[in-house]
Amino acid sequence: MGPVAGRGAGRRPRRRGGRRGAVARGRRGRRRQLHGRRGCPAGPHGGAHREAGRRACARGPVLDGGARGPGRRAGRPATRPYDERVSQYSSVLNLPLRHAGKVRELYDITVDGVPRILMVATDNISAYDFVLETPIPDKGAVLTQLSLWWFDQLADLVDNHVVSTDVPAAVAGRATIVEALDMIEVECVARGYLTGSGWVEYQASRTVCGVPLPEGLRDGDRLPEPIFTPAIKAPLGEHDENVDYATVAGIHGEELASRLRDLTLRIYSRAADIAADRGIILADTKFEFGRRADGTIVLADEVLTPDSSRFWDAQAWRPGESLPSYDKQYVRDWLTRESGWDKASDTPPPALPADVVAATRDRYLDAYRLLTGREFQPA
Repeated sequence: MGPVAGRGAGRRPRRRGGRRGAVARGRRGRRRQLHGRRGCPAGPHGGAHREAGRRACARGPVLDGGARGPGRRAGRPATRPYDERVSQYSSVLNLPLRHAGKVRELYDITVDGVPRILMVATDNISAYDFVLETPIPDKGAVLTQLSLWWFDQLADLVDNHVVSTDVPAAVAGRATIVEALDMIEVECVARGYLTGSGWVEYQASRTVCGVPLPEGLRDGDRLPEPIFTPAIKAPLGEHDENVDYATVAGIHGEELASRLRDLTLRIYSRAADIAADRGIILADTKFEFGRRADGTIVLADEVLTPDSSRFWDAQAWRPGESLPSYDKQYVRDWLTRESGWDKASDTPPPALPADVVAATRDRYLDAYRLLTGREFQPA
């Protein structure tokens, strides 16, 4: 497939930032490979796929410190390097390893003569751009199975990249076979509530990604309406950044930017309503999209998981005070408030104690149970 649409010479705005060392090289290298660009193998795929090389989009919502959404930090090596040298499943799968990322491993696989990607979710957890030494048992399987459930709920709104769940036994329950797509290099973040990096920006400018917001909002307040707050991947050696809609339109064209914004907000609204019926607030989330050869836009990566979203307990929600969550914010809070670790340093975070691991696992399982209405069953 050809390069991502709209990525012409001179079209990307110049960004600030310094070199990011091995972390940046690992991310960028994977991205080039998966996008099939600059002489890389055919069969581009970023996103979920890009997630392997980053926080899972550390830049958006959940995203302020680890896998997924706007606002991620850059410039430090991960506790556990995430590149092709690190793989938990390659020895048992006997498949070509496309990339080993922070949370996911991607393998080339052929199904009925068609090149596909086997996407495996590990139990790794990342925070503040570090892959922590301590995994969360069953986390990868929870993310995979919850994503599959959400894809079913959204099937009438948008196609998704899942081809099959008939995967090798070694990764049953935590892997899917997905399409190789031409990924659109925009992280599509939807926010229905003000928090995280959005809250930080709001305090300084009363805007989030160029969207003006009313005075007097508190951390955790519901926004007048959901907003689209995209982020884009910067060139090698520079910081990723949150951007406004006009920047996305300048890179990818008004038509595609409008479609991405509309899809993002439609999916968010559907998911927020589903979550609300189950006593959960979907504060914000991140989506990634790709295109088939015929131009069809497809929802890719993981979707609406505790890694890519902020889920709050609706009954305990207190704007400006308490925001109990069913996501990995619990781990971030422990690292910054109780562990004694200084996130501004280059020192890797400490290992998670057993009680924090157990409590984090419980939050992922609670999110799965409350949303799907069924207990999680390990494969």
